[in-house]
Amino acid sequence: MYQKKLEEDIRCPLEYGLEVFGGKWNSRIICVLADLGTLRYSALRRELGNITDAVLATTLKELIANGIVERRSYNEIPPRVEYCLSERGRSVVPILQSICRWAGAFHRSSGEKIMGHCQKCDYHH
Repeated sequence: MYQKKLEEDIRCPLEYGLEVFGGKWNSRIICVLADLGTLRYSALRRELGNITDAVLATTLKELIANGIVERRSYNEIPPRVEYCLSERGRSVVPILQSICRWAGAFHRSSGEKIMGHCQKCDYHH
């Protein structure tokens, strides 16, 4: 019977980086927070469009655990919780912009259609 390893077997820094900011939603959340700054959960969800509450909550928990996003709660009535990029999270933004530039160049050379302007990382192709 298969048993999941207790700890993930990450062998190089690239694997670690892709684990932290790769995937469908991690990079999108980072880019939205980089673009708009501090957001409440509902505003973040609205910006992301078709993400479910379960996926957003899980992804935010992972980004917080990895030190990419900070969660700030305020002792108010009603309670207020806000999310923003940490210093570590802000340091990821240039990496994502580089990936965006690479993807734009690759798609232009292959003739595939791609969005001419990334709305969140503010990169113009």
